[in-house]
Amino acid sequence: MTTAQTQDLDVQPTPLALLLLGREADPRSERGVECPGDLPSPSDPDLVARARAAKEKLGDKVFVLGHHYQRDEVIQFADVTGDSFKLARDAAARPEAEYIVFCGVHFMAESADILTGDEQKVVLPDLAAGCSMADMATAEQVAECWDVLTEAGVAEEVVPVSYMNSSADIKAFTGKHGGTICTSSNAERALEWAFEQGEKVLFLPDQHLGRNTAVRDMGMSLDDCVLYNPHKPNGGLTAEQLRNAKMILWRGHCSVHGRFSLDSVKDVRERIPGVNVLVHPECKHEVVEAADYVGSTEYIIKALEAAPAGSKWAIGTELNLVRRLANRFAPEDKEIVFLDKTVCFCSTMNRIDLPHLVWTLESLAAGKLVNQISVDRETEAFAKLALERMLALP
Repeated sequence: MTTAQTQDLDVQPTPLALLLLGREADPRSERGVECPGDLPSPSDPDLVARARAAKEKLGDKVFVLGHHYQRDEVIQFADVTGDSFKLARDAAARPEAEYIVFCGVHFMAESADILTGDEQKVVLPDLAAGCSMADMATAEQVAECWDVLTEAGVAEEVVPVSYMNSSADIKAFTGKHGGTICTSSNAERALEWAFEQGEKVLFLPDQHLGRNTAVRDMGMSLDDCVLYNPHKPNGGLTAEQLRNAKMILWRGHCSVHGRFSLDSVKDVRERIPGVNVLVHPECKHEVVEAADYVGSTEYIIKALEAAPAGSKWAIGTELNLVRRLANRFAPEDKEIVFLDKTVCFCSTMNRIDLPHLVWTLESLAAGKLVNQISVDRETEAFAKLALERMLALP
């Protein structure tokens, strides 16, 4: 149907349609939808030179962070690379940098703002670079969940544990209610700590990391876990189910890691005899159970570094990283392939491209602060409390 036809029918776009088109903003959402300013053309042959010149002009005033899932065209300008928490800590360790340019997604930039000094300014090159997983748990939904737990008479027994991949609001909720943050590397330690504090854990927002850690790493059963669906009354659970559960898992997931299936594992084993299947713990439980190795992004990188020459690997994580690792280790005769046949980038992470980075660096070099990510003081205080509990874990 053409635009003229829709006008003839007096059809009005819905708020959701406008949001998806980037013409409206949702203040309740963790992600942004606008990037003000005139971006340079992606076909500009001078983009690399422009980025380099702007970065050199800024000197020590700017510190560029590059998440592992970023495009190669962006990662080449990163002063450090890593996962979200490592990068936030790296930023905090550079107090002389006035500008922290975070080539990642919104929740990562929020974490950097929480951990860096008040005089430092965290910038996200594209405000539309959000995280679908983080968006699956809003402050209002989690507050309602806590009311459900209270009505069921179990709230006093529950300790919230929130994955790093969550908004500042969710981290603040966690800190306010005596909980801690975890990464995919220390989720088991965080859960052990939480069960020392209470009888049950509310795990936000990734159900798969929570389930895999509880069942695979800590020996619980699937029956110990229940799934809270924020879109159903009372989360779709009875008071008895909540009372019997040890792990109350939030119904959230990673749109990239959730793509991998048991068929993906079976298929790659048939195609590549002797292949080692290595997946991220954000994958579904049946995929993790079928894999040979399971671990965080940093674990995946270290495993491939230590792998013998001639070994074969199928990796279940974001494609930018897998492709970069395949190129890196090809001279060592290590065969590295993407676990799924279907190409899948993290679409929101990929919004940070070279034109956005050039626009950001040139704006800062001209003395114009753009796309600053700033967490309000109260949210920051409680979120930092939760993060500090994680840092204190043995």
